[in-house]
This record gives sequence, C-alpha cells and structure tokens, in this order.
Amino acid sequence: MGTPSTDPATPGLLESRPVYDGRIVHLSVDRVRFPDGSAGELEMIRHRGASAVLPVAGRVGDPDPEVLLLRQYRYAAGGYLYEVPAGLVGEGGESWEACARRELEEETGQRAGRIFPLTRIYTTPGFTDEVIHLFLATELTEGRGALDADEFVEVVRLPFSRALAWVHEGGIVDGKTIATLLYVASVGMEAIVRRPPEGGGEGTTRCP
Repeated sequence: MGTPSTDPATPGLLESRPVYDGRIVHLSVDRVRFPDGSAGELEMIRHRGASAVLPVAGRVGDPDPEVLLLRQYRYAAGGYLYEVPAGLVGEGGESWEACARRELEEETGQRAGRIFPLTRIYTTPGFTDEVIHLFLATELTEGRGALDADEFVEVVRLPFSRALAWVHEGGIVDGKTIATLLYVASVGMEAIVRRPPEGGGEGTTRCP
C-alpha cells in the first residue's frame, strides 16, 4: 500500500479503507489527490505482481523456432485461453526471474537453461497496481511439473509464426501473452539473446 501524501501539491494517496483481504487480491477504497488538486475516491485492487515467460522449445537461430504455450481453463473468461506460463511472485523476496523459472517448470515440466528479461506491463491500471514482468526462456531441459489444484493445463508446442498468427486471428486474447509475443516479434529473438544486461541487474542468466 502507498504512503499517504503530506504535500498538498503532490497527487497520490490520502487515506485507504480496506474492504477485502484475499489470497490473491486486496481491495480497498482509497481517497486520493488528483493532479489538479481535487480529491476523490477510487476502488483499488492491490496485487503483489507476477512473472510470465515465453519458452523457446527450438533453437533461437532457426528460421521459425517452436515455442510452448498453455491451453488453460479460465473461469473468469468462461473457457480455455492460450497463454504463456505465468504466476504470482512468491512471498519472502522471490525475484521476478526466479518466479519466471519456477512457473515455467511447474506449468510445462521444462527448465530454462537461459532466461532473458523483456519488459513489464501494468495489466489494468484503472483499478489495480498489478505488474507482470515478461521473460524469454531458452535452452530448455526436462524438469518436474507441479500444477496447482485449480490449474487445468495442456502444453501446446507450435511454431512462433503460428503463435503470432493466432494473435492476429483472435485465437490468442490473453493480454500478457499478446504483449510477450509481440515484444519478442518486434525486437527479435536473436537480438534479445545477444543484448547485455541492463543496469547490472539479473539480466541474462544461466541456470546454475
């Protein structure tokens, strides 16, 4: 939760009234100061964030490398969606990269040999602070899957070009998956794996 602002010229939180504290989301009604100095109430969902990862099953240098997607049942969507592996960051200080590695292995049974940070996205900033950090994973090896009780998932292997076609055809409608696929298509897989880490952070790393 943000810290209430004491500067009358600074937009931000004035006070927060908790409404619901759940396993994944935390709902409150916040009184906020807007940029023009006025104040009002906003419904706010706080979320600890997540990581999502596009696994490359083929070689990055191939003309059309294969990638892995999940066909996953989503109650909120009323059926199945095609998605990249993703999940909540663990409590206790788990890094975004460690989260991406863990979710990849749990949901696909594959372990990332190398992983590359892409960007981050705000999913719905009109009412939630949820951020998803996006990654690309390569050099996959067999790991051990561990699905949650409410996860119903089929792993789908397909050419990267086909995944992009599904985006354009409306077959992929999940936001984080569209963002990940189009980012990789825009920058290029080979360019992503060649670029140096930014700011001395996690950057491109190999599995120990």
